Amino acid sequence: MKRTIIATVNNTSGVMNRITGLFARRHFNIESITVGMTENPAISRMTFVINVDDERGLDQVIKQLYKQVDVLKVRDITDEAIVARELALIKIVAAPQNRGEISALVEPFRASIVDVGRESITLQVTGDQQKVEALIDLVKPYGIKELARTGITAFKRGTKKSVFDGPKYSIIN
Repeated sequence: MKRTIIATVNNTSGVMNRITGLFARRHFNIESITVGMTENPAISRMTFVINVDDERGLDQVIKQLYKQVDVLKVRDITDEAIVARELALIKIVAAPQNRGEISALVEPFRASIVDVGRESITLQVTGDQQKVEALIDLVKPYGIKELARTGITAFKRGTKKSVFDGPKYSIIN
């Protein structure tokens, strides 16, 4: 089963290496990992998407993470209300005569063209994993030259359910 785990850790040298080594030694496959500094420069947030066989394996992962000196907090947020996003850069084959068509095709995804070459364009898209996958599938027929994805980064939603629908913002109790 796929699980999303977040960990806050001390922002020190070698922490990511020790934690990914822990996953490797226990034969857990990391599907994606993102790491970045938080609002406190001394602390980093790590988001893992891992595949585990069962709840026992998940419990083992969490217990092993807590044994690491630099780990401050670990949480499985898979079944919680979360905000999760991924970034992808997609370089596709694009002759000048196809660029208008490609631009119109990616517009509903709110993707943007961030680079234009003689025979290619590079798209940037952010969103949930399904949105990113859908755009990749849509541009495959043009020919993908390069693809880079950040993996999921996530955190728990606030206590009230927030809905953002374009320019209007509302809070639902």
